[in-house]
Amino acid sequence: MSELTTTKGPLPVVPYLKGADSDDPYLEGLECGACNAIFLGERSTCAKCGARDVMTAKRLGTRGKLYSYSIVYRSFPGIEVPYISAIVDLEDGATLKGNLIDVEPDPENLTFDMPVEVVFGDALGRKDKDGNSYTSYFFKPVA
Repeated sequence: MSELTTTKGPLPVVPYLKGADSDDPYLEGLECGACNAIFLGERSTCAKCGARDVMTAKRLGTRGKLYSYSIVYRSFPGIEVPYISAIVDLEDGATLKGNLIDVEPDPENLTFDMPVEVVFGDALGRKDKDGNSYTSYFFKPVA
């Protein structure tokens, strides 16, 4: 007995990753029309100034600076360690968490305010129950 698999193309790992199945994936935030604060995820109220119903979608930039990081040595089974979990301040004011890639996980190789860029790729081979792959975002040092 065979199981029918319907592949739709890569799926986004988070709802604010748009265009995961296209050649132009991007991250989308919500910007407050009153104070210009940027947030990830759905909301109708600004957490900074309290304004309601003034949030508009904004395509986030792809360049930023390393704000903080943690080198992870223990994780879930199947997750290769060590890896770098990072918080990055994007140039447009958004702040987000993700993994820093293409740099050896050693404090000697990492500096705060280090320029990084957002890149998109396969989410470490993960698939959903229907066999669809996932697209994720990562940070990598700007060369």
